[in-house]
Amino acid sequence: MSELGTATRPLRVAIVGSGPSGFYAAEALFKSKHTVEVDLYDRLPTPFGLVRGGVAPDHPKIKNVTRVYEKVASKNDGFAFLGNVTVGRDITVDELRRHYDAVLFSCGAESDRKLGIPGEDLPGSYTATEFVGWYNGHPDYRQREFDLSGKVAMVIGQGNVAMDVSRILAKTVDELKSTDIAQFALDALAESNIKDIYVVGRRGPVQAKFTPPEIKEIGELEVTDPVVNPDDLVLSAACKEELEHPDSGHNRKNYDVLKEFSERGDPTKQRRYHLAFMLSPIELRGDGKVEEVVLRKNKLVGEAMNQWSEGTDEIITMPCDIFFRSVGYRGTAMPGVPFEERKGIFPNRDGRVIDGDEVVPGLYTAGWIKRGPSGVIGTNKPDSQATVASLLEDLGALTPCEEPSSDAVRKLLAGRDVRVVSFADWQKIDAAEIAAGERVGKPREKFTTIAEMLAVLD
Repeated sequence: MSELGTATRPLRVAIVGSGPSGFYAAEALFKSKHTVEVDLYDRLPTPFGLVRGGVAPDHPKIKNVTRVYEKVASKNDGFAFLGNVTVGRDITVDELRRHYDAVLFSCGAESDRKLGIPGEDLPGSYTATEFVGWYNGHPDYRQREFDLSGKVAMVIGQGNVAMDVSRILAKTVDELKSTDIAQFALDALAESNIKDIYVVGRRGPVQAKFTPPEIKEIGELEVTDPVVNPDDLVLSAACKEELEHPDSGHNRKNYDVLKEFSERGDPTKQRRYHLAFMLSPIELRGDGKVEEVVLRKNKLVGEAMNQWSEGTDEIITMPCDIFFRSVGYRGTAMPGVPFEERKGIFPNRDGRVIDGDEVVPGLYTAGWIKRGPSGVIGTNKPDSQATVASLLEDLGALTPCEEPSSDAVRKLLAGRDVRVVSFADWQKIDAAEIAAGERVGKPREKFTTIAEMLAVLD
């Protein structure tokens, strides 16, 4: 048998998940000195993962990164996209291992962490993921409905996803109509009666996870005033030390924006965007739906740069008509792959999947399913490169697969009536969405069901 990674026997890698981590892993493989063949799988007919289904429609510049991924797909002869294929259902991991020398999982963190409080499952209580997927036209969330007839919305969490959810609630149709937001979501938001939006964090303003551009944007909305209680900006000695730390430039910018918000005076616009700190929800209450949230006032303990929140005896109750939790994500288990339930990741060592203390030969992982939900899109590039480095270090020890053939994989899937979507197929879907968007003054009008996407190809 020729050595893997040569022209006579290319290294064959299946990458499961076509978001940023998957494309960055493919890019790293093609940039290596080895000859490789990469098949990139996704359960949807569309590539790009959260760049397509998670990035807020009013932040289109972030989506420009897909141009990099398109080059990976179009400039490398050994690349293939196999969309509309669910690994673990349409094809097993063991079957992949029969046709690939290595399998790299970059399937992200698709489920939300729960708060674990009474009333969390009441109607009117949702995850941020549901709402983001809904307004982005993700097929998984096309049928969701959100009752926006009430006046008060509350978002728990102060990361960038929480900011996206709350900002979309705070914007007008005119501010959103020229984006690629799903039309059904735009129609529903046009009927929204929300007047007060609360974005609640368990720690203080110095520890908030949003970025300066995102918080600054809240002060520039057409019909929504930011509201910050000046008392929330009074800092303890530890918080002052934290704010003055050389690594806290980001936090200082956030604090300066919040201070400016607190000095604006009484709100005059039709909606209000409240940033609330040092609060944790402990119960949702209501008769058949969410009507109020019980929150516990927190205090910060610990040293600067390592403070955490602890609950006090002070309890407050606030009215609430719709509630979103945005407190982190976790991966989901896949048949045939070890899973660490507590962290919601595929257990690994330097990207090598492990079972207990033992490395599982030929299985690798990158991105959020490797390390948990952290960082921004660009964070995934060095992470994927590190996993690929581990894979290539193992090249001499990998067992060549039994049947190194993508045609055999396609034949297997065809026999199971799986309609595999190629990258050329995706380009047809992409062109049809862009054409539909041009007709209504949008960058694209997304197809929001798999059937609609496949109909373009048929």
